[in-house]
Amino acid sequence: MLRSTSPPTWEPKADVGIVPISGNRKRLMVEYLNLERSDGVATITIDRPEVRNAVTAPGWAGLHDLFDEVARDDSVRVLVITGAGEDFCSGADVGGDPRDREGHPLDGMRSVGRACQTLHTLPKPTIARVDGVAAGAGLNMALACDFVLASDRSRFSEIFARRGLNIDFGGSFILPRIVGMQKAKELVLLADILDADRAQEMGLVNRVVPHSELDTVVEEFVSKLKAGPPIALATSKKLLNQSFTSTLEEALEAEGMGQAYQFTTADTVEAMTAFVEKRDPHFKGR
Repeated sequence: MLRSTSPPTWEPKADVGIVPISGNRKRLMVEYLNLERSDGVATITIDRPEVRNAVTAPGWAGLHDLFDEVARDDSVRVLVITGAGEDFCSGADVGGDPRDREGHPLDGMRSVGRACQTLHTLPKPTIARVDGVAAGAGLNMALACDFVLASDRSRFSEIFARRGLNIDFGGSFILPRIVGMQKAKELVLLADILDADRAQEMGLVNRVVPHSELDTVVEEFVSKLKAGPPIALATSKKLLNQSFTSTLEEALEAEGMGQAYQFTTADTVEAMTAFVEKRDPHFKGR
């Protein structure tokens, strides 16, 4: 069996660096990956519009580090992922001869996997704001989010077969859970391109709206989510993510343990008090 545990061996280039975060922790900085934080919302923008926001090999490690940073930041209630220009993300940048790439290919794929794992399990609500193309790993990154909000000019494709590749970024795990096995095979093996309405019919997106209304709808979702109880939302998200691999007995026990803990938190006390006082609760995540 082939094994490789070493990190990717690419050399940092001008658009890649290491930046400190807190204490001894550091993260990889990739120039085209932008993280902005404002009023409880983190927004990650993939900014390579000239290649439909395709992600380079270092970019996957950079995304992993950004997702991890957001997960650890108690001031962030919601994460929004989007792309610069007119597209969301066309997946991995596969330009050039793959034989020219440094390091073992499995190392690079494990970097993609770590980014997926960190996003899928991120203990905060996540939104993919999709405009234009979402293809390959870009589509699966959107599907790894809790909500996919798309403009009417969006297009979606599990394009891997057209590139001579199998599915990645967790698509083999996430896609069948969203659309069912038969539809998942149709999307992956045929590698068709879907328009926004067809994607919504298949359950790939939560909302399709005119391009001019996309930011308004995203803000509506963000406002509701960031006003919610962070501890309860994180627990419910984890329970739902585990639902396909848990027995009913395990799910019931996990639900009970979650609520038993939540009844000791200030947020649940605030929710009950607000209900009695007929006002909106104000949650602080503790």
